[in-house]
Amino acid sequence: MQTTTVDPVPSPPQETIIIATAPPPEPRKPAVTTNNRGYFTRINKQNYASYTVFFLFIYGGMDMAASLGWSQPYSVLLFTEYSYCWFVGVIIGALATTLTMSFLPKLVYYVFGALMQLTGSIIFTAADYSACLAARYLAGLGIGLITVPFLIHNAEVASNNLRGVNGGMEQCGLALGIFFQVIFTTEWTSLIDSNPNEIHGIIGIVVSLFGLAMTALVVESPIFFLRRNMENRAQQSQEKLLRHNPGGVSAALKEARRYVAESDNRTLGEELVASVMPFLKMLLFRCFVAFSFSLPLTMSIISSTAVAEKGLSLWPIYLFGVLRVIGVMVALIFLDTLGRKAVSLVGLLVMAGLMLGLAGLYANVTNLISFNLMTSACNIALAFQVFAGLFVCSSSAYMGEAFPMRVKSFLVGVIVIIEQIVHIVVIACVSSVPNKDFFFQYFLAVGIIMLVGMIFFTVSMPETKKMTLRKAGHRFQKWYDVQMY
Repeated sequence: MQTTTVDPVPSPPQETIIIATAPPPEPRKPAVTTNNRGYFTRINKQNYASYTVFFLFIYGGMDMAASLGWSQPYSVLLFTEYSYCWFVGVIIGALATTLTMSFLPKLVYYVFGALMQLTGSIIFTAADYSACLAARYLAGLGIGLITVPFLIHNAEVASNNLRGVNGGMEQCGLALGIFFQVIFTTEWTSLIDSNPNEIHGIIGIVVSLFGLAMTALVVESPIFFLRRNMENRAQQSQEKLLRHNPGGVSAALKEARRYVAESDNRTLGEELVASVMPFLKMLLFRCFVAFSFSLPLTMSIISSTAVAEKGLSLWPIYLFGVLRVIGVMVALIFLDTLGRKAVSLVGLLVMAGLMLGLAGLYANVTNLISFNLMTSACNIALAFQVFAGLFVCSSSAYMGEAFPMRVKSFLVGVIVIIEQIVHIVVIACVSSVPNKDFFFQYFLAVGIIMLVGMIFFTVSMPETKKMTLRKAGHRFQKWYDVQMY
């Protein structure tokens, strides 16, 4: 018997399957956005109007200072035509804009105002008295043509976050012009053999040319076109203003339409009624702006410096011009951060106190020759200009925000005209009083008025920083508003 042995069947070889896996993903890199737009495209064109008028208001400040005691060739301590002719020119210009602004674009007024100032500054370089009078009328006319349109235009085109700073360029330019006039009137003629009129006119020519050139960059307000149902032009205007921020065009144009529609839905009578309280507030506010730089203040700083320094030094007068500019610069920093109301109230409160302090020092006429008392008067006058600069800047933004749209140009023009009349009345009253017997009465009256005005503004003036123009107008129409921040 044969036996067969069978080996066991070998197991098939096992296969190893290798699965390829991807490496772990790299962390996601942040997206990088490249702005391919040019430099000039990214510039904020909402600021061009304020840049333009800044140069033009410099010459305006020089002329105003020349009217209020800072002029060597002609005595302005008397009520002469030279002392008030510039203010008359401003009144005429403001009246013209009030009557025509409803149908003319703002650029027309900027160009004609700059040309009037340029012509006046050229004529002023002449030494003839009659020529200088004509030049001052023309320059005042130019400032009148510029002031009312700018206050309205700035409120319509400036961003909500910068409306205060841009509006403050009016007072900044005026303060710088006052500084130039005070400095070269006091010192320049002792350094070089030159007629101060020539220096005044040359500076005017330079700044007027700068301002005239800048008018080419000004963009008209979309509100101007919306009021005329020119939608395409309004869209183009808004796109130019916000070329640095195209994403905000739609929202800005929508807000402008709401602002125009709100005014169109009210009758003229309703707008006038709504303007009563804003008009009272801003009329008083701008009158205080006129009191912040006046002929009595000029006479006080000159006479007190002469006694305090015994004629050996003029440094207080130089500082007098500088300190107002410093006050304005400080105010510009806080107008759109801390707010217009708080800044202006602090300035007005201190101004009222300093005015009453000056009244006390001038209570007795014999104090005018007291070294110690006149030193104090000199120091008070210097401090006053710092807080005057702090106060005045808010007025420019407030003027553009306060009134309903259809009556705004008329009411702003009326207030600007009354502001110039206040200057003329003060000059006339001061010039009719012999010697300096008016110091006590003037400083006491103005100090009390400012103190009462400060209390009134505390309970009635709104805080409008970072508000739309429409909402700011609503706040102004309230009879009381105690919010400070």
